[in-house]
Amino acid sequence: MRSSTKVGAAVLASVLTLVLCPTAAFAYGEGDKHQNNPPDGPSGGSSGNMLTARAGQTSIKVTQVSGGKSGKSPKSLAPVDPNWKPPACWYEPVATPEQLKAGVERLKAGGDLVPVTPSLSWGEQLMVDHYEKGEPQTGGDGYKDFNVGKDGKFWRGVINENMADDPRSYDCERNLFWQDANTVPDDKNAPTPEVLAGYAYDKIKVPETEIELKPAARSTVNLPTWVWLDKGTFDEVRVRAELPGTNVWAQTTAKPVSLHLEPGTDDAQTYPASGECVFNGDGSIGTPFTEGSSDAPPPCGITYRRSSNGAPYQLKASVTWEISWVGTGGAGDDTLPDGIFETTQDMNVQEIQAINR
Repeated sequence: MRSSTKVGAAVLASVLTLVLCPTAAFAYGEGDKHQNNPPDGPSGGSSGNMLTARAGQTSIKVTQVSGGKSGKSPKSLAPVDPNWKPPACWYEPVATPEQLKAGVERLKAGGDLVPVTPSLSWGEQLMVDHYEKGEPQTGGDGYKDFNVGKDGKFWRGVINENMADDPRSYDCERNLFWQDANTVPDDKNAPTPEVLAGYAYDKIKVPETEIELKPAARSTVNLPTWVWLDKGTFDEVRVRAELPGTNVWAQTTAKPVSLHLEPGTDDAQTYPASGECVFNGDGSIGTPFTEGSSDAPPPCGITYRRSSNGAPYQLKASVTWEISWVGTGGAGDDTLPDGIFETTQDMNVQEIQAINR
């Protein structure tokens, strides 16, 4: 970050830059509450399978493929469409025939009930009748001897823990059901590439945008504050979500396209007038301030027309990220809403009574 303030033949100018630092890529699953820490191992029994896992435990593997560099914890995007929400629930495989049989054997020995939906668990009699004896119970056909010898898995609904309070999280209440290998359910809540793209969007973390001002976050009335961002500070962020054993995946990309400035007062002029500073072809924003350029308006910046009188203006800077995705079988589009990350900085503006020439 650099700034320059000079009184003399040149006009006093101040400069602000946006500063970001690198960090490593990361991978995690649903339920990870610490952004860069790996989650705990899968919960549940049956030799570590998902059969007795909690409703929000998923097998979806999420990997940040690129971008998201920041010295501090990266942050989530806010969709520009306030009505957009990530998927609330979906179906995924949780047990082989052998794992389901083992789970019921433990149940017979006094083990835990077996969840058959995100909100419903069955005891020994129902499990034996439905999955061992093949006697249909509530919600679907029965299965003889847990379908042992067949190629496939039993599937169950999973709730997005971030959406547990959403009414749509109750849409995946089919009882534990059979699905042949290499197929996905013919169901509106099947884990399609589009569902995984929305899930990946919800996991995107972008660099934290910090506005650093010198000298001491002060500007001067009627003198421009130059704003720029060096090339290479922002990279596209790519997050991949895949559901093992299904060949269903999606990769969602967030591309930075503009920086928007809001001075925090009507007594100010932004450059350009819209306050929208677009990224240059080399990935930079604006033009760095140099001595002798203070007479010209900055390509990206602000001129304050009135002193802040001791109560700093709240200068808001927000980066817009354009979202797109691709997935299994050539799926993909740009229908996911763009995202925004914004920060606010105190901006003290002072009067200069006289300027030496």
